[in-house]
Amino acid sequence: MKLSNGVEWALHCCVSLSQSSAPVPAARLAQLHGIPPAYLAKHLQALSRAGIVRSTPGPVGGYAFTRPPEQISALEVVQAIDGAQAAFRCTEIRRNGPLAVSPEACVKKCAIARAMAAADTAWRAALSTITVADLGRSIDADSSGTALHDVRHWLSGPG
Repeated sequence: MKLSNGVEWALHCCVSLSQSSAPVPAARLAQLHGIPPAYLAKHLQALSRAGIVRSTPGPVGGYAFTRPPEQISALEVVQAIDGAQAAFRCTEIRRNGPLAVSPEACVKKCAIARAMAAADTAWRAALSTITVADLGRSIDADSSGTALHDVRHWLSGPG
């Protein structure tokens, strides 16, 4: 499975947004993470359409969460950016070629489709238990407790 760069960017931006008490402009988030502003804005709009963030217009506007980061799962962010469709799409290849199986014999999904569906279910279940707040705590622990402080300080500084 390959996720788009937008998933990584959106998750990092969500953790950063969790550290701000005020809306953060898209350009400021892009600057913080060193990513293209126009492309990030597209992903922030996807998060907005999914109801994860809201946009506030005006000179002190920007993006903010619609609910606490403890209530936003990593899976929600992934699905907002890359969609909710399964990574594996069975095309019933067993019905092709010289040893093709008849459609009548394909009553249940093949072993490959079942294995891929089980893996997709496990992946989604794992991501659904991880919140933006959890990611923030882990990032902070990885940095010996400095990352979130630094983000809060940077976001509160002059734009």
